Amino acid sequence: MSDSPAGVVELLGVLAYAELTAFLRLAEDAATLAPSLTDRAALSGLAAAEYAHFVLLRDRLSWLGADPEEAMAPFVSSLDDWHAQTRPGDWLEALVKAYVGTGIAGDFYREAARHVDPETRKLVDEVLAEEVRSEFVVERVRAALAENPGLAGRLALWARRMVGEALSQGHRLAVSRPHLALLLVSASEEGPGGRSTRDAGLDTDLVEIGRLFARLTEEHGKRMAALGLVPGP
Repeated sequence: MSDSPAGVVELLGVLAYAELTAFLRLAEDAATLAPSLTDRAALSGLAAAEYAHFVLLRDRLSWLGADPEEAMAPFVSSLDDWHAQTRPGDWLEALVKAYVGTGIAGDFYREAARHVDPETRKLVDEVLAEEVRSEFVVERVRAALAENPGLAGRLALWARRMVGEALSQGHRLAVSRPHLALLLVSASEEGPGGRSTRDAGLDTDLVEIGRLFARLTEEHGKRMAALGLVPGP
């Protein structure tokens, strides 16, 4: 196994499996739910990008001396469960999931990456870039809402359910993977001079994780506003 800190291997492992499953789900949604060939091609392009990100993460794990399959294995059940519980029923639900669900997961991983080595942090930022996905989804969802404003309630409810599931899964991961949780707690809050609350000797893990999830929820609200599912600020 790798000589790198266990938290780094866990972070790259969970992110690698998240990217692999995102590729598989987006490809499936493109084939079964896209209403036009143009939309099918666009979503397939997003799926291809997710697979390219998976390859980068897999190769980084190998470079660190870790077995990628071993690194991903602890996260298979929880991520598969999340996807099973949030299977979209139509094209618009698939788009909201691709933007809102993947977005809040990305926020979770970015938080953990704040206190890892610069190379790992740069890689995480690269694979979690949202610009292309955001433009595609926001354009399609806003156009659908302009045509049929009555869709907003159903899609907002769907997004809330999905994010609730994501936060529950994230909390379970933090509890079950202590090295990954330590990254999250270290990134959650710093005191004077850049010292974390843990460095200061305060046993505040659960409190800090709670604050972390509050920030994730705030970012979720911004995405909902971008989609037109809640009023903007």
